[in-house]
Amino acid sequence: MADKEKKPAQAAKGDKGPKGDKGPKGEKSEKAKQPPKGAKAAGGEKKPAGEAKPARPEEKVTPRLRTQFDEVIRKKLTDQFGYKNPMQVPLIKKIVINMGIGEGVNDRKKVDNAAADLALIAGQKVVITKARKSIATYKLRDGQAIGCKVTLRKARMYEFVDRLINIALPRVRDFRGLSPKSFDGRGNFTLGIKEHMVFPEIDYDKTTDVWGMDITVCTSAKTDDEARALLTAFNFPFRQ
Repeated sequence: MADKEKKPAQAAKGDKGPKGDKGPKGEKSEKAKQPPKGAKAAGGEKKPAGEAKPARPEEKVTPRLRTQFDEVIRKKLTDQFGYKNPMQVPLIKKIVINMGIGEGVNDRKKVDNAAADLALIAGQKVVITKARKSIATYKLRDGQAIGCKVTLRKARMYEFVDRLINIALPRVRDFRGLSPKSFDGRGNFTLGIKEHMVFPEIDYDKTTDVWGMDITVCTSAKTDDEARALLTAFNFPFRQ
């Protein structure tokens, strides 16, 4: 009888009491239910440390020349050439700016500097052009960087035309107007600038070299007369 009475006492000795009580089977304490530190949320994303403010959407501003084309130039060209469909009215499709760096054959840094200046002028990343074949006379190898170019469309295209006409061309030394014969017969116009410093984005004091550039204005006009009338309506200063 004495042995039987000792057994419940031993069971009581191993009892952990309320501190270690795990409750009914299958239930966990509130502490166990909390996710560990650094655990991902239900969607698979980590919880941010602080509430980040939502980014403000960039405001889209219609360029001034685009508004002028829609309200004034389109009607003017329709009356001048008698277009029956508004889709026949020519418009500027794109602008290609090309800058050739002949000195880049001996120094690659000059090509990179010219590309950085052209990126400031255009407002977007430029493409570095490379040689297609090797020419021993000029010490040129296939795949060597010799220039850079960029293509502008839509809003940036109209903004560049605005700066070119109203700021850059008036700063050209001994400027007497653009040649009205510089059309290729398909409605595209090309002009050359000897100094890229005429653009206000270039700091004269920080520039070590002066580069020239070719600017090609591509239009949807079928003839040179229509393209000339379109660019004249945009106030391109052609020689009389």
